[in-house]
Amino acid sequence: MTTGDAVNSTPKSKSQIAYHWIKARIDDGTFSPGYRLVFGQIAQELGVSTVPVREAVRRLEAEGLVTYEHNIGAQVAMVDESDYQHTMQTLALVEGYAAALAAPSLPGEVLDEAKGLNAELTACLDNFEPSRFTALNRDFHRVLFGTCPNPQVLELVNRGWNRLAGLRTSTFSFVPGRAHESVQEHQNILDLFDRNAPAGEIELAVREHRLTTLETFRAWRHP
Repeated sequence: MTTGDAVNSTPKSKSQIAYHWIKARIDDGTFSPGYRLVFGQIAQELGVSTVPVREAVRRLEAEGLVTYEHNIGAQVAMVDESDYQHTMQTLALVEGYAAALAAPSLPGEVLDEAKGLNAELTACLDNFEPSRFTALNRDFHRVLFGTCPNPQVLELVNRGWNRLAGLRTSTFSFVPGRAHESVQEHQNILDLFDRNAPAGEIELAVREHRLTTLETFRAWRHP
């Protein structure tokens, strides 16, 4: 066995296990921004004492993924509101245009796939899981703008979605009611594709859909 193999095979400490367990749930959206990390609950889940959990949270705090406030405790760090707003505003413009460009030549099977994804989103509403809903929502949008014939516009849209993923945020986690509105707005957009609506109508509908999500987020942050 090489030295490298020996290092890689070294068992993780309880603190490392807790760190990776919590970080994985932050990364996949299970623990969304603002989620309170209760040491006792996490320790019970992992079958350890609260000491390694506390050590793991301190490490995550040093990395900027967790914040600690007096009388509140440890929470998953909130998103940068300014960055989120700018990303959503930009994405509203470029994704709306991408969808409008894609619409005239959108294959029937692609539209059917989008309808199927929105049906899955609708089914999620009864047993709501923000992380699953967010993933399906991302798939729905990518199907519709994915056939955009302008590669530069498509690159800008993908860059916006990747930036949102880096911000680790989902308005659906904060305001579950937005999910119901979003599904209906998806249906309205699909109806526009179905009846071959003018590109301008499709562009505006997609843009307003994105901006409504932003306004919902801002209303939640500033009630």
